[in-house]
Amino acid sequence: MADAISAKKRRKPRLTGVIITALIVIFAVVAALVPPPVRDGYVISLQRHYRVWLASTGQPMPGTPDLARFDERLKEKGMALGSPIFMRIFKREFELELFILKDGRYELFATYPICKWSGRLGPKLQTGDHQAPEGFYSVDKTSLNPNSRWHRSFNLGFPNAYDKAQGRTGSFLMVHGGCGSVGCYAMTNAVIDEIWAIVTRALDGDQKRFQVQVYPFRMSEENLDPYRGERWAPFWTDLKAGYDLFEKDRLPPSVSVCERRYAFTSGAITRDVTGPVTAQCAAGSNTAAAF
Repeated sequence: MADAISAKKRRKPRLTGVIITALIVIFAVVAALVPPPVRDGYVISLQRHYRVWLASTGQPMPGTPDLARFDERLKEKGMALGSPIFMRIFKREFELELFILKDGRYELFATYPICKWSGRLGPKLQTGDHQAPEGFYSVDKTSLNPNSRWHRSFNLGFPNAYDKAQGRTGSFLMVHGGCGSVGCYAMTNAVIDEIWAIVTRALDGDQKRFQVQVYPFRMSEENLDPYRGERWAPFWTDLKAGYDLFEKDRLPPSVSVCERRYAFTSGAITRDVTGPVTAQCAAGSNTAAAF
């Protein structure tokens, strides 16, 4: 009898493994058959449920840096608190990148996993649509809330000049702690604490504002190609112009709005890392695709 029970216990994990493997194969086959935009929607939904479950059980998000080694990580990269910073957010990848100025260029300090963001890939259009925004934003001290209901938060500044030119509405769209979102980017309390330490020291120094670029995904041609016929393809092509400038210069571009279109000036020319998005046609700027 004991041998029979032991054999049954051994079979149970093997059976679970077979079921999981079968589900992975089925998902892979289905993913290969559906258009990438549809597939991305399913993957994003699964990621949300998984990450909320992790947060509810007190587990860290996949890819969380070693927060206990914060000082050591800064030292290893030759970076210092109080230096100017820059951020990028990628929705599909559930990632927030934080860069610190080093030797005249912005170098990646850490990539933080996002616990949850709401809505679909695409920009926020109006109050109540539950969309997390996409675009170019700037954050200053007035945007910080150390006593947020979501532990700590900073306001992205939606709507910016571009959003207003498009007639888009909404307010109080944040990067914050916890793992709940109605148009925001939730990072968990532990992660927002580390981000907060870097942000506050930068803004206490010479940097008056820092730029946050928010994208649907990493803006490579390969990632954009499957979306060429989609509604937001022209808008994302617009965003890519600013993305490419940072990739080239490792300096945030100056961002303005000219005739309801984003326009960018290379950071290598302006060296302006503090300016907000302005509603003016800046001399020497390159206007992105209209939308």
